[in-house]
Amino acid sequence: MPDHSSRGLFKRAVLGLNGGPTDELVVRLGCQLARERELELIALHIIEVDWSHDLSEDLSSSNEEASAVLDLAETVAEKSGVSLRTELLQARDVGAALVDEAAELGADVLLIGLPFRQRFGGDFAIGSVIPYVYENAPCAVIVVREPFAEREARRADTTAIPYRGY
Repeated sequence: MPDHSSRGLFKRAVLGLNGGPTDELVVRLGCQLARERELELIALHIIEVDWSHDLSEDLSSSNEEASAVLDLAETVAEKSGVSLRTELLQARDVGAALVDEAAELGADVLLIGLPFRQRFGGDFAIGSVIPYVYENAPCAVIVVREPFAEREARRADTTAIPYRGY
C-alpha cells in the first residue's frame, strides 16, 4: 500500500488522452489536483496500431494529431502553472496499454475522459476501454465525462473534427 501521509492521497497521476473533446477537461482536473496535492502529472497518448503494421514501426513521428494532443496538454498545464511530463506510445490495445503504463509508472490514479456518445437507438455508450481500465487498473481511476451541454454545442458545430479517440 502506498504511503499517502506526506503529500496527500495521490503522488503520481497518469492522464490518458485520446484526442477527443474530453482531453482538456482531463488535463485541467489533473492540474487542479496537482496544485492542491503536489501531484506529479504524466500525460499519456496511445496510438492504436492495427495488425497491418508492426508495433516497432514508428507511426508516431509522422502523426500530427498525436503531437497536437500532447501539445494541448502542455499548453493547459503551462497556463495552470503545473509541471507535466508527456509520453506517446504505440500499442495494439489502448485499454491494456493504459493499465500497463499506469502500473509501470507507479501511478496512484489514472484520469481518463469519456465523451458523451450515443449508440443508434439513443443508449449512452462507454466503449470498451473504460470498462477494461476499471476492471484491471492497479490504481484509482477517475473518469471525466464530457458535459451534455458541451456535446450538444460540438454537435451543432458543423466544422468540428470528428472524434476518433478511445
